[in-house]
Amino acid sequence: MNLVTPPEHPFAQFVRILGKGKRGARNMTREEARDALGMLLDGKVEDTQLGAFLMLLRHKEENAEELAGFTEAFRLRNPAPAIAVDLDWPSYAGKKRHLPWYLLAAKALADSGVRILLHGGGAHTAGRLYTEQLLELLDIPLCQDWEQVAVALDEHQLAFIPLGAWAPQLQRMIDLRNTLGLRSPIHSLARILNPLGARCGLQSIFHPGYQAEHREASRLLGDHAIVIKGEGGEIEVNPDAACHLYGTLDGEAWDEEWPALSALRHVKPDRLDAGRLVDVWRGESGDDYGQLAVIATMALALRGLGLEREQAFGEARRRWSERKTSD
Repeated sequence: MNLVTPPEHPFAQFVRILGKGKRGARNMTREEARDALGMLLDGKVEDTQLGAFLMLLRHKEENAEELAGFTEAFRLRNPAPAIAVDLDWPSYAGKKRHLPWYLLAAKALADSGVRILLHGGGAHTAGRLYTEQLLELLDIPLCQDWEQVAVALDEHQLAFIPLGAWAPQLQRMIDLRNTLGLRSPIHSLARILNPLGARCGLQSIFHPGYQAEHREASRLLGDHAIVIKGEGGEIEVNPDAACHLYGTLDGEAWDEEWPALSALRHVKPDRLDAGRLVDVWRGESGDDYGQLAVIATMALALRGLGLEREQAFGEARRRWSERKTSD
């Protein structure tokens, strides 16, 4: 009786690299990561392999070489459209302790002529307030393709596009969060992709140690980026704490420490009232924490566009004061 051994699936090698026990498992090389995500994007992987791969990678924690390889695989299949953008602004975490003041920072910067692309992956975790839920309230254009993004940037200097509109395969992986019980590394990857090749990519990585890995991945890719541990995981400077900037420009890494702006920690609100964002934008009410967060986040973005810290803060205050508070 002749028994034929079934051939191994080509993707099995990548699951084995990550899952071969404490002594056998290892990191993927940049090239292996590029090939692995390439197969995922091309639909050449079984669902069981996808789940195993994402969770093994989540358990191991992705490194800079892997992030760079993943990004290269995505960019190879999704070349950036010719749309000029100053800042790539990923928004994937949602807020639960404080309001999303970063949105007012983005609006004020756009109002002053900075072209900003916002993108996010949907409301995947209960109890959080996401950018997507506030677009209409804050008059931020929602776009469903790059053509709409180009129009919105020309007319408003600000556009939001859902991840599912430009990377549906990655959105599907993010949506597995409630099936697998854990967020996958795709949440981190989406922050580094910079789909339009913006002058500077801003990234917020909440978990300690990941900031340096993301900065190194951007450096390997030759991108200009600033990575911070943003409040709640979003690109928002917490004025009650020191903020470390992990930057990279022209292949060189740099670091900068910004001191806290407030001597005392502010009390977080009892509930998140999104209408307060509109009131503060219009100047109809004040919020000490919120306005400090807005100014510091604007300064961070301007630092990414080449201004030094003191100049960035001065420009942030000026641009905030000169924002158009009504249509």
